Amino acid sequence: MLTTSRSRNQPRAGRSWFFSGMDCSVSRRKPQLLVKIIMVVLLIAVCIFFLKQTPGFSGTNVFAKHDFGVTHVLVTGGAGYIGSHATLRLLKDSYRVTIVDNLSRGNIGAVQILLKLFPEPGRLQFIFADLGDAKVVDRIFAQNAFDAVMHFAAVAYVGESTLEPLRYYHNITSNTLVILESMAKHGVKTLIYSSTCATYGEPEKMPITEKTPQFPINPYGKAKKMAEDMILDFSKTTDMAVMILRYFNVIGSDPEGRLGEAPRPELREQGRISGACFDAARGIIPGLKVKGTDYHTRDGTCIRDYIDVTDLVDAHVKALDKARPKNVGIYNVGTGKGRSVKEFVEACKKATGVDIKVDYLERRPGDYAEVYSDPSKINKELNWTAKYTDLEQSLRIAWRWQKSHRNGYDTSLNIHT
Repeated sequence: MLTTSRSRNQPRAGRSWFFSGMDCSVSRRKPQLLVKIIMVVLLIAVCIFFLKQTPGFSGTNVFAKHDFGVTHVLVTGGAGYIGSHATLRLLKDSYRVTIVDNLSRGNIGAVQILLKLFPEPGRLQFIFADLGDAKVVDRIFAQNAFDAVMHFAAVAYVGESTLEPLRYYHNITSNTLVILESMAKHGVKTLIYSSTCATYGEPEKMPITEKTPQFPINPYGKAKKMAEDMILDFSKTTDMAVMILRYFNVIGSDPEGRLGEAPRPELREQGRISGACFDAARGIIPGLKVKGTDYHTRDGTCIRDYIDVTDLVDAHVKALDKARPKNVGIYNVGTGKGRSVKEFVEACKKATGVDIKVDYLERRPGDYAEVYSDPSKINKELNWTAKYTDLEQSLRIAWRWQKSHRNGYDTSLNIHT
């Protein structure tokens, strides 16, 4: 069986694997010689049949050609929390999708689920690769006929970025440059870029509009702004269609329970507050640590705009649909309503039914007091508005997935070198 695992036997840089849902296994029984030979021959025939259904075999790669009426989208970071939900939505809307992910933060289990949901040839392929390897990225573009790119792949923790700034500039800024170079070389004209409200820093006035000056205060926001600047400068010299979505704090999960958020254990200290709340509710950690209670806000804790992941991916699909050559769209994606961390914790207690223990600590480096959006521009130009605005309900849906996936995604699929 072709499988994937990151804990050991990590594949070397410069190599990539393609999956499209095949399963070939060799029996360990020891039958008579003739029976054994027949079984081997049959097994080879079955494997060849399935290989012929996979991308890149014998020149029959459907992903390598443009089909009339079919839009082929490259989703970078498609094994991650937001990227996998975006892939699910794209597939439901009949797009053809290629996921590229190095699984440093993503989950192969999410990819497995997507492959099972959409097993038809030409719907979805997964490529294990690192966007920091320019030769590999160029080869991926050369071997596939992409119509558009949704660029999600990025490390994305504010606290971690202050501890490892160079990693963030490399992973976000440099890797985006690699993507742009390959798009330019291979004539891919549409880019939907996953950016962040962290590019604004800590504005003097609320709510944040797209005209709010960008003065990021941590390496994560700075790296994202640098990537935005590259994209905008490059777009001036081409006929690209560019959509930059700056979104706020993402919560929730697929309402039908197929996908969810499963951060790696070693990243729990850096992760989203929703993940920490759920870990505390499940007893994985003894309680919730709220960092910062002396901000100039109504209750002393940070205020954020919490956007449900289902609404967020809807904004991405609408942006893709509205993208036009030589046009650049920049949009805030949020609810327009700020909620404090204390309010969030109370909503999480109600959603989980657990009286979570809360410890209040000093501020976390790089955080800002209050950030929430003015989504009127995206409402008007893309006809998008947030629908999942009940904080407790979004957390309840996400909690349902967490309870049924106590160990995250099942990852029986492993890559071996």
